[in-house]
Amino acid sequence: MTSSSQSRTNYGRRFFWLALAIVVAIGAYTAGWFYAAGVVVDEVKGAVAALNGNGRRASCEEPQARGYPFRIGVFCRSVMFEDAREGVGFQARSFRSAAQVYQPWRIVGELDGPARLEAPGLNALSLDWETLRASVRLASPLPERASVEATGLSVRLDEQADAAQALARSDSVELHARPAGDDVDLAVRFAGLRLDEELAGAAPVPPLSGLVDLVVADGALPGGLEGSLRGRSGTIRTLTVSAEGGAGVTVSGPVSVDEAGLVDADLRVTLREPMALARILGDLAPHARREIELGLSAMAASPQGMPLRIVKGEMRLGFLTLGSLPPL
Repeated sequence: MTSSSQSRTNYGRRFFWLALAIVVAIGAYTAGWFYAAGVVVDEVKGAVAALNGNGRRASCEEPQARGYPFRIGVFCRSVMFEDAREGVGFQARSFRSAAQVYQPWRIVGELDGPARLEAPGLNALSLDWETLRASVRLASPLPERASVEATGLSVRLDEQADAAQALARSDSVELHARPAGDDVDLAVRFAGLRLDEELAGAAPVPPLSGLVDLVVADGALPGGLEGSLRGRSGTIRTLTVSAEGGAGVTVSGPVSVDEAGLVDADLRVTLREPMALARILGDLAPHARREIELGLSAMAASPQGMPLRIVKGEMRLGFLTLGSLPPL
């Protein structure tokens, strides 16, 4: 009997110390989580404060850390950034981010619309979407990869009138970026892009899909993707746009922008279903239907595509002069 009683006592003691260890571990983990949450919020506040000044304003309204127990991330009731000197502005509603505590280098985020976007040379735009998510895999000195995906994206002119001019809507849009040595690889994919009927004119444009895959030279160096496009260069691996029915166009080749903003490029243009493409473009520009048909017919005769050369903004497609691009 004594041996049995002693065994039960030892078992009870082990269970007590195990339970106590679990409680202590949970308490320590909770304290650590809330400490880390405080550090994250302080870092966000510091980063936002550093952006303010010299004509810039930024805010993350009511920043909070959320996600206990297995995630940690930042919640902002609204976000805003303005740079009066550059003519850049962005405002949106709630922002949420999160990272698993066991995988803190992979961060995902969501942003609620609508949003207002201002950029140099553009009228202010109103953006809205069904979902907008972003993800980034952190590394040193640059993230390994960053992605943004949106569904049900619509773009309108930001006007005071109730019936603001709609511009376009897309079923889905994706943007991906990653460093490649000193360069940066960029890819944009879209599907179900529909131009507004008033913007397109009398003839509706069929839904479009496309892919832009390019590399920006020296884009991974400090300041490589900031500021003006002037003095930049890169290579378009492929820029392809397709309409329902198979009509489309593909462009590839090197591009550069000089310090005056003038574009130089040596591109190759290839058509798919050129006659169907001519009908679409002819409906959009009926006054130039004949010229469009003749030009695309000439291009169709070259299965390897035709050269599109841009020299100081002046564009020539084969033997055709297309006009000039304004400085960027």
